[in-house]
Amino acid sequence: MGSRYAIGLDYGTNSVRALIVDVADGREIATAIWTYAHGHQGVVLDKDPNLARQHPADYLKGAEVTILEVLAFAAKTVPGFKSESVVGIGVDTTGSTPMPVGADGIPLALDPKWTANPNALAWLWKDHTGWAEAAEITKLAAEIRPQYLAKIGGTYSSEWFYSKILHCIRTAPEVFDAAYSWIELEDFVPAALSGTLAPGKFIAGICAAGHKAMYNTAWGGYPDKEFLAKLDPKLAGLRDHLTPRVKDVSSAVGGLSAEWAKKTGLPAGIPIAVGAFDCHLGAIGAGVKPGVLVKIIGTSTCDITVKVNTDKLADVPGVCGIVNGSVLPGYFGLEAGQSAVGDIFNWFVEYVKPAGLGHVELTAEADKLKPGESGLVALDWNNGNRTILVDQRLTGLLLGQTLYTTPAEIYRALVEATAFGALTIINRFEEYGVKIDEVINCGGIAEKNAFIMQLYADVTGRPMKVSRSAQTPALGSAIAAAVVAGAHKDFASAQAAMTGLKEVVYQPDAAAHAVYAELYTIYRTLHDAFGTTSGAANLAPVMKRLMDIRDRVRSA
Repeated sequence: MGSRYAIGLDYGTNSVRALIVDVADGREIATAIWTYAHGHQGVVLDKDPNLARQHPADYLKGAEVTILEVLAFAAKTVPGFKSESVVGIGVDTTGSTPMPVGADGIPLALDPKWTANPNALAWLWKDHTGWAEAAEITKLAAEIRPQYLAKIGGTYSSEWFYSKILHCIRTAPEVFDAAYSWIELEDFVPAALSGTLAPGKFIAGICAAGHKAMYNTAWGGYPDKEFLAKLDPKLAGLRDHLTPRVKDVSSAVGGLSAEWAKKTGLPAGIPIAVGAFDCHLGAIGAGVKPGVLVKIIGTSTCDITVKVNTDKLADVPGVCGIVNGSVLPGYFGLEAGQSAVGDIFNWFVEYVKPAGLGHVELTAEADKLKPGESGLVALDWNNGNRTILVDQRLTGLLLGQTLYTTPAEIYRALVEATAFGALTIINRFEEYGVKIDEVINCGGIAEKNAFIMQLYADVTGRPMKVSRSAQTPALGSAIAAAVVAGAHKDFASAQAAMTGLKEVVYQPDAAAHAVYAELYTIYRTLHDAFGTTSGAANLAPVMKRLMDIRDRVRSA
């Protein structure tokens, strides 16, 4: 029969990537990246720092450009490759990234009437304009539907579906009134490729529905209309237009349409898998299973683990959701994460511009420092806190600087802050009975920066492993495509064949970990004092403790 291949489409914050994978062994034979055309690096911004939008036209253009490019590259470089060898397509995206659509399922922004209106665009995951609405949703749910909050960590986020839509109702009613419904990016792309955008055909993924729209079969799907009406009657009316067809990534939304087959040269009818978020399919691409935490590290991080859905599982406060089937069928998917990681390092380099130094130079200098030597500690909240506080109105903090503090010391402190945030997430999972035996990292930082990986090992006291693939979300999407196409009988066999780890493992240094254990207590003191109402502590000793650690380390 010859080799068979799957395509994974990975929609990130700034670009879309296409990847062709051999379904037999996970060999990646071609990849292409296209940066979104609209806005600043693909993001439409505004004077309001909370606003971040994208143009749906970029999603369609990106699919066409990257698929054509990978097919052409594979045809030139892989003997015997033909587009007919591709058996399916999988899609992962950012989220929650919802967009208003018309009665035909087409995004409003594709109509010239609306294309210049930012409220008619896709509301990118890191759009926080709905922070007040998120607090309102949390307050109401706590009063009358606590079960809703129990499955999303106790707090509804401004990054999520209803807070964005409710903010649109309040600030741009003309856009909301013109829309028939709202759909997530993870659902839009598969539906567009398969020609199933029309409401009667449209299928949503459980990933976005469960984690961001509070969908749960235990209460009949989406939040009930009485609850939504108390927020706004228009929101209750929207519920009637949200699809009841909600499935996991083991299902297909349909086959590639004739229109898209003509555009790309792929066979019409090949299955398009139900979409999911990048981090969830990235976890699949990294080999997630019970006891394994996958950290997808990029501009932000998403931390994913799973637990068999027949096991008893406590509700875990502060996580981004516990959803049956959101990662692997037959397992609860547990999601956590940090709102900024790589973005913090980029902020320091691009906005502060420390002595003209870039990431390479700062990393090299920071790597020469010992843990605690700088006398600094930072909070990793430059874009709010996703887990465990779920508060996007928190901001970053750097403590301990003197007139002699260097850029490299600050850079290291920022990296350490993100590592402390990662440890806080691991601790929260284990506090509630979700054992983490192994940590697998993926993404550009895990691939390229040994300094950061070693520091994470030293802070957490755990070995840091790295996924074999440099593009695990796209690989995970290709795995989903392989399963729905029947190339593998299930996800376990597909993962066994198509995923793996790099040989390098970053082992924690015991001496460094001991110092970081001291610094982590300071981080948690600041974390609780600034992030909780019950954690107000006497902060007077903090600066002096940092100086004591600094002086001891320097004199050793």
